[in-house]
Amino acid sequence: MTSFVPIAAHLPPAQLTAANLTAAKAPVPFVDLSWQHNPIQADILAVVEAVLAKGDYVLGQAVTEFEAAFAQACYQTTQVNDLVGDEPALDSTPYGVGVGCGTDAIALGLRACGICEGDEVILPANTFVATLIGITAAGAVPIFVDCDPQTALMDLTAAAAAITPKTRAIVPVHLYGQMVSPQGLLALAAQHNLIVLEDSAQAHLAEREGYRAGSVGLAAAFSFYPSKNLGALGDGGMLVTREEVVAQTVRSLRNYGATRKYFHTDPGGTNSRLDTLQAGVLLLKLPHLQAWNSVRNRLAAYYDSALAPLATDGLLPIKNISGQGHVYHLYVLRVTHDCPLDRTRLQLALEQQGIQTGIHYPIPCHLQPAYKSLGYRAGDFPHAEMLSQEILSLPMYPGLTTAQIDRVVETIKSVVSAAKIQTLQDSGIILDPGLDHGDLT
Repeated sequence: MTSFVPIAAHLPPAQLTAANLTAAKAPVPFVDLSWQHNPIQADILAVVEAVLAKGDYVLGQAVTEFEAAFAQACYQTTQVNDLVGDEPALDSTPYGVGVGCGTDAIALGLRACGICEGDEVILPANTFVATLIGITAAGAVPIFVDCDPQTALMDLTAAAAAITPKTRAIVPVHLYGQMVSPQGLLALAAQHNLIVLEDSAQAHLAEREGYRAGSVGLAAAFSFYPSKNLGALGDGGMLVTREEVVAQTVRSLRNYGATRKYFHTDPGGTNSRLDTLQAGVLLLKLPHLQAWNSVRNRLAAYYDSALAPLATDGLLPIKNISGQGHVYHLYVLRVTHDCPLDRTRLQLALEQQGIQTGIHYPIPCHLQPAYKSLGYRAGDFPHAEMLSQEILSLPMYPGLTTAQIDRVVETIKSVVSAAKIQTLQDSGIILDPGLDHGDLT
């Protein structure tokens, strides 16, 4: 196996010299996977050839090996036996079950945990719609709650207020690479006898309060979409749990409800299996994941430092309250009402300079047209709705260089400065065009 450690975070701060003027004008992609795949391409091809030679394309050896390796990784350096209160310690042996995608991991995982038709399941309004789809596919009733405006994570106080006699589970979303408080979740679950199924699709090996994502609840769902911190070459997902019966149930459900070939015991079975080829590639990448996450965290710290002067102009990064445990699947900036230009104008200005950005997510789940029948309205979750109008995701991946970050930040500063000058001129204050107004940033 090729030994590959990313070096992007070790690069010195960029200086605009003749040597890097070309790089300073080059496009900055939102995501670029070439840095990851090029150094290990020979190993990836070897994985493909091994599967071709063996012919175990579906539920093959690589699936079994990756399931065990990834589940174990989720439970390293955690406090899974230190439960809230005086409850006895649970068996912390982890199980992984590979499925077709992260959405199926949520749906099948909830069903395996005993969620039935009509049970209420709490989730944040500001998440990707896959969380919601997984819950409704399990037959449950989704109950939205608001988020903390600084971290964008589920507000556990709001979650507690939303609990009714029909509430059976809570699905915290570890958003952007940062975990919802494990201690808070466990306390809430213990007090109200709730099942916790973590949506960890953006939080591979994230850590907080001594726990890793995937080790807090009864089960956790992961996605291996190509752009994730640990990404396949296509779709893929996994359900991680410490309960053997949950793992066995999902293994049956993913494979037509069959406990063995042609013996079907669950009428709710489906076809949702992680391909052997994808599992082999993921198993190859897994040893690099922690190093890649560390690079993401250091690049985010560099962003934070470079963007700090813009805080007075209403540009605020989503707050990191997890330190090095935040794995920064996304680096998200808030363009607040104090900024002299709105998000649309800023995003367009960056696009015109070849800098790609994203919005995660522009419409909260409770306002999606497909779910109008749930009865929610604009204004129900003000923090989620506010963030949907403010957030802008900047380029973030381990192959990103500090020179590219400097280009992103300097472009933002330039655009903000120009907007401030324009605002002053529009208000009747005439500025001398011959003077340097750079201090306006």
